[in-house]
Amino acid sequence: MIHRPAAGCLLLAALLPHAPVAQTPTPLQAAAQAYEAADCVRDEDEDSPASAEPGRRQLPDVSPAAERACAARLREVDAALARIDAATLPADERLTHELLRWTIAGWLEALPFDESRMPFNSDGGFDVTLLYRAGQPLADEKKAQAWLQLLGEVPRWYEQNIANARRGMRTRFVQPRPTAEAVLKRARSEAAVTPDNDPLLAPLRALPASIPEARRAALLAQGETLVRDGIVPARANFAAFLEREYLPHAATSLAASDLPDGRAYYAFLVRRHTTMGLTPDEIHDIGQREVARIRAEMEQTMRAAGFDGTLPQFIARLHAEPRFYATSRQQLLEKASEIAKRIDGELPAHFGTLPRLSYGVRPVPAEIEEGYTTGRYFSGDPRQHRAGGLMINTSHLDQRPLYELPALVLHEGVPGHHLQVALAQEQDEVPKFRRTLYVTAYGEGWALYAERLGEEMGIYRDPYERFGRLSYEMWRACRLVADTGMHWKHWTLAQARACFTANTALSPLNIEIELQRYVSWPGQALAYKMGELKLVELRHKAETALGDRFDERGFHDAVLLHGSLPLSILERRIDGWISEQQKQ
Repeated sequence: MIHRPAAGCLLLAALLPHAPVAQTPTPLQAAAQAYEAADCVRDEDEDSPASAEPGRRQLPDVSPAAERACAARLREVDAALARIDAATLPADERLTHELLRWTIAGWLEALPFDESRMPFNSDGGFDVTLLYRAGQPLADEKKAQAWLQLLGEVPRWYEQNIANARRGMRTRFVQPRPTAEAVLKRARSEAAVTPDNDPLLAPLRALPASIPEARRAALLAQGETLVRDGIVPARANFAAFLEREYLPHAATSLAASDLPDGRAYYAFLVRRHTTMGLTPDEIHDIGQREVARIRAEMEQTMRAAGFDGTLPQFIARLHAEPRFYATSRQQLLEKASEIAKRIDGELPAHFGTLPRLSYGVRPVPAEIEEGYTTGRYFSGDPRQHRAGGLMINTSHLDQRPLYELPALVLHEGVPGHHLQVALAQEQDEVPKFRRTLYVTAYGEGWALYAERLGEEMGIYRDPYERFGRLSYEMWRACRLVADTGMHWKHWTLAQARACFTANTALSPLNIEIELQRYVSWPGQALAYKMGELKLVELRHKAETALGDRFDERGFHDAVLLHGSLPLSILERRIDGWISEQQKQ
């Protein structure tokens, strides 16, 4: 999974006929610029402290009035796009036009559901946004001033999001009780942090020596005041709100389909996250078929490991054997780093184009590791000289088996998220929104495809690591069953849990964390397996059509070099690539 922060700014005047410009943009350029500048548009480059400018708001306005204004702006952009004859555009501009219309259409389709009413889930939310940013260094005093300004915006940010959650309470658009309890636990932990060890002050405590000592001390003192007088009370108020107001009004049903207009909402979420026209029932059936197929492969791999018992007995053995677990946090990081470098050595044989940006292996910050997923990718930024980050959760070592680590590194690092995201960022000739666009089914589907590709690359060295990969694939297949089961078919948590406990080698802790995530973030978990299935289908189509002329490196370039795409657009592009290869 990728973590992507948020940002926003004002609408450019480029669309307006009377707006003075030094060089008149084309209608498509004007539309792209106006879209990128809308408050509701998420852009991680502008959201980073490394790129923030003093005096410019860094935390977006999430009030209903701001959302209405942004919707009006996006409708204006869409109307401008509708006036452009896409057939007359060059191929890459035609793709920009299509992606822009697709993106805006999705945002406008979501608008009636007023999702701002649910500003947190078990996996994250507005309250942890700044913790992600706090790990990024501040290069000079200008950046430090921008960070101080951001800290000053936090009380308003909390107030607006709590107001949105209260609107959710009034309209019964609320998280289920298990999610509310998990977020309350997190909020209490955040409220207990003191200024002495507050991670939001860490960037100010690590200012470079190029800033005079007296100025460093003054900047830190300003930050301490902002935290003490603004952020500490905001955190305490959020925890009190959750305990006294939200928790008593939390939903008793786990199902998103039981929310107001919930059937339509969940069907929309399925379309949004998979970029397909399939129904929840169709996806549930696909999940059940995948579970059966992968289980058969797991049993074959178990036999290859020399085990003659049942699959549950084999999994119990894996959980019990000390050799499959790191004995220290550092050892787990070193194991992940070794796998990452081994994969790096195999990339040129499988990819025609590799990104210039590097990535590092880092621990998940201690402040958020409890209850956090086992690993995640943090995007870098070549323009801000910031490497990508393969984040490894080093807590609960007895729940982090080493036989799963190759699949995790392939997914979150290379050739998974880092390769995909860094190549998208290096599209120098396309509008900014295309460099940062992230379509979940494409992104997570590619990362799961990357786990499978590790077989061809020789990354899995024994049956146990191959079993770990299959367990991860089964994890994603069970997501199809469990997510649609809970949110569409009204399954209990125990019914959803059964797929994971019966068919995967995931640790009990990881299963519980993942179940909480699926409950509180409906539909998102469907993107992984559905995206991977489409990519495998497209590769098989290319191999069948081209035979001996199939070029794996060229195929991967065709998939990756245009950035993140909805699956329907990706399929058309691969069909076009196949046709081009046949003509050569």
